Amino acid sequence: MAGSSLPRRALGRTLREHRIRSGKGQLVAGLHIEISPQSVGRMEDGRKIKISTSQIRDLLDFYGLTQPSEERDEILSLWEEVKQQDQAAKMQGTTKGWWRSYSDQFAAHFDHYLDLETAADQLTTHQLSLVPGLLQTSEYRRSLTVAADPALSAVDVERRLELAARRRTVLDKDGFRMKALLSEAVLRHRPGGPAVMAEQLRHLVEAAERDNLTIRVVPFTAPAPLGLVARSFALLEFPPLASRLVEPPVVYVDGYEGALYLEQSDVIDRHRRAIADLEQVALSEDATRDLVWSIAKEHAE
Repeated sequence: MAGSSLPRRALGRTLREHRIRSGKGQLVAGLHIEISPQSVGRMEDGRKIKISTSQIRDLLDFYGLTQPSEERDEILSLWEEVKQQDQAAKMQGTTKGWWRSYSDQFAAHFDHYLDLETAADQLTTHQLSLVPGLLQTSEYRRSLTVAADPALSAVDVERRLELAARRRTVLDKDGFRMKALLSEAVLRHRPGGPAVMAEQLRHLVEAAERDNLTIRVVPFTAPAPLGLVARSFALLEFPPLASRLVEPPVVYVDGYEGALYLEQSDVIDRHRRAIADLEQVALSEDATRDLVWSIAKEHAE
């Protein structure tokens, strides 16, 4: 898991919790260890900043986590894990996410999503209108890209297709599992025309043969599930860290003008209920395959 953001995110979240518990603000915390309050905020957000082990220890003292303390030892152990991950990433030449070389091709908020997607070991997505990005064919993706920005140059279109192709490699990662719950409308829309859509649906059937991928369709005839109210979203879950801490799940909701990253436990619970509700009314995997094949034939006629 070299280069994973998980240890750093867990460290930042834990430090934020202890700072708030101690009644300290980011300004005084930063002054105490001689970094800016903005740097404290970036660290707590799980972003990389220049900070030493001695500064981490001073910060823990400032928050009242003096020795001996089990909590202090856990945080320092997590900090060691962060350093080990950084060293491993440096040796592999992956200190920055591979997608950063495509940063001119996606919205700023999507950088965080790609970081999460790369670190996740479970992804559950519910889509009302479009095939999930990891399951899109190149021509389907091309049609969406051109529709979103008709003035985009041919070079930029190809770079975005390269980005999409590299994203799909996460499906081959050991331990990664994906579940896609798709409205029947996803199968009926025709981005790029009927031939492109027929190819896309055939690809879905082939992709569903993967052991780590489940695709189920919520048919138009199904009772209105809670998922229709929740709209399209993705739930990302993460493997345990070496320190045995578990990074909380994140719900990602993408919109035309931006995105939401939701981590509150009650929000996660509501989306889990939506997933369970959708699974109650979705077709089985076999019935989904039959429906997808049938609609693919309709597009191909």
